[in-house]
Amino acid sequence: MSPFLQAFLTPSSTAVKFALKGVIAMFVALYIALWMDLERPYWAMISAAFLQIRPMSGMVIEKGLCQLGGTIIGALVGILIMSLFAQARVPALMMLTCWIMLCIYSASLTRNNFAYGFVMGAVTAMLVVVISHSGTSSVFDVAVARISEIGLGALCATIISALLWPTHVRHHLATQADETLKQAFTYAARRLEGYSSQEMLQTLTASLEPLMVLETDSQAARYEDPSGPGRVRGAHLLTRRTMRLLATTEAIDQLLRDPHSRLDDNVRRLAQETSACFLEALSIANPTDARERLQQQRHITYAFETEALSTLSLRVLLGLREILGHASIMLEARATIDHPEAHRLRSPSLSWHRDHLVAGLNGLRAGVVFSFVAVFWLMTSWTSGTTALLLATLFSGIFASYPNPAKVGTVLLKGMLVAIPSAFLFGHVLLSQANGFPMLAMLMGVPLFVGLLGAGHPVTIGYSLPFTVANILLTMPGNDMNFAIDYFLNRGLAVVIGVCAMVMGFRLIPAFSEKLIRRRLTAATTRDLDRVARRPPQQTDIWFSDRMADRLLKLARHDEMLPEDQRHLLALGLSGLDMGRACLRLRRRLDDVDDVEVQAAYRRLLELFAKSFVESSNGRVPHDFIKAAHRLRECVTDCEDLSPKRRLLVEGLVERMALSFERQAGQMAKALAQAS
Repeated sequence: MSPFLQAFLTPSSTAVKFALKGVIAMFVALYIALWMDLERPYWAMISAAFLQIRPMSGMVIEKGLCQLGGTIIGALVGILIMSLFAQARVPALMMLTCWIMLCIYSASLTRNNFAYGFVMGAVTAMLVVVISHSGTSSVFDVAVARISEIGLGALCATIISALLWPTHVRHHLATQADETLKQAFTYAARRLEGYSSQEMLQTLTASLEPLMVLETDSQAARYEDPSGPGRVRGAHLLTRRTMRLLATTEAIDQLLRDPHSRLDDNVRRLAQETSACFLEALSIANPTDARERLQQQRHITYAFETEALSTLSLRVLLGLREILGHASIMLEARATIDHPEAHRLRSPSLSWHRDHLVAGLNGLRAGVVFSFVAVFWLMTSWTSGTTALLLATLFSGIFASYPNPAKVGTVLLKGMLVAIPSAFLFGHVLLSQANGFPMLAMLMGVPLFVGLLGAGHPVTIGYSLPFTVANILLTMPGNDMNFAIDYFLNRGLAVVIGVCAMVMGFRLIPAFSEKLIRRRLTAATTRDLDRVARRPPQQTDIWFSDRMADRLLKLARHDEMLPEDQRHLLALGLSGLDMGRACLRLRRRLDDVDDVEVQAAYRRLLELFAKSFVESSNGRVPHDFIKAAHRLRECVTDCEDLSPKRRLLVEGLVERMALSFERQAGQMAKALAQAS
């Protein structure tokens, strides 16, 4: 059965409950808005509909607060613009365009529902300015009406979400955390087992998908109960350790595959046993027992640590010990999500990577889309231009950060085109013969329930959500409804023009190319690696890991948009994370060494570190770094201030860094040749 038939003919009980909750919330909001005789009561329905898309209690509360906060700020900005340009449409629209671009730029630099709050700030200011210029209502009345309608919808959605079949963010986070552990442990096991690179790429992408959802949604847990902040810390810790596990496993695999690495057979056998240990830990239901199994394997690695090991064999041994430690902490973080009161974790918020150039492009896109529709509205004095401006601004803001917004816009357009005959039948022909709110709810409830039913399925949500919103906008339920056919066709044309303008704007201003994304990734990672080589390690470790973790989550989305033979951005990011952490480990072992020759060779290596990452990312072998690494190994070997074990650790670490750069240069040279 196709996903569409499955979504509408055999829906799950969860999808049915979700649709019922959404419909009830929308009609409760509509009834109160009609009773209060608000100017545009359908806005309360739209507000409730958007909040019910993620019906978990914490999500609804967080999104409602962000929506209301963005609405209030947008209304104040709209009043300010009108106070300056009440009699001048063009300057007012120019100022409004700048505000919309600023809001979408800011939304692209934030996360979660806070980005939606910025979008609502842009939409509300647009409504205040446009409606005030085209109607008879005063500016202040328009602003108060918008705040009242949107606030009412948010309140109704929050109450209905808490009373009817309540769901909680903590259960959602637990599910995503379980999937993250499953995929990450499977990736580590297969990497150590020696699977092909193509199979590893698919497994790595599967590992990051639930992690992206977990990290994005975790902030809403703080709104559910006093234990919420503990769950947020658990999610942050799970994200950090998962990324470190993936990066270190990638580095171990490079050494295991290198035919010139001269690894000890016992170490290779230990890697195979560690692979089996990860799969065994997955089969253990109790997290405590799974942690004990990982700790047992970690203790086994100490028995292999002998003076007879080569430097690279020792590095592999320490790497195996490290990923087993990461896995144990991941299981503890998972347990914290369920029982935060029993685990006292200290895990601060992540330090995000922000790309201001991409955010600026998103703001420019939204500004161009709005300007195009606004000019059309000014030239034609179109009565339904407000609807077109609304949809163009709303959807260009929501989908600006998507990897392929033009494709998403095409899906939106299809859903809204289907909504036109539906709204004409249920919201025009049948509703014109009905009388009273119960009949209105029964007739409008049919397409809205169907739309929300499809919105509960991940494959059909792109078509169903715009179908639902378009039915509301085309019907515009209120105390004084207009059932004239020309009025309906006018609204239908506004819906089509608004979405088409968004699609055209995104096609005229496409996203940055893969080449530029790779260049900016390399530049951003290089700047961070340079700081890693200069700043104190204690202040840099968490900061660097967080920035790279966020960067890797973004790169996973970009890689999904590329052909399979060009998906190397994520591998490049993993290499940057691993090399940065390797540099931090090296600094902890050599910063306090007083030997002059060791310090000179060590400082030379740090000076070349960031530059070498750039060279290897562009497919060039960093010969200067390799020479500096060889010189440092010689100096460390002759240094009497270092213990034999510490000397061996440093030699292995430096040799592995040189081999990693050399291997990365070969991989990138091959990838760039295929891309060209």
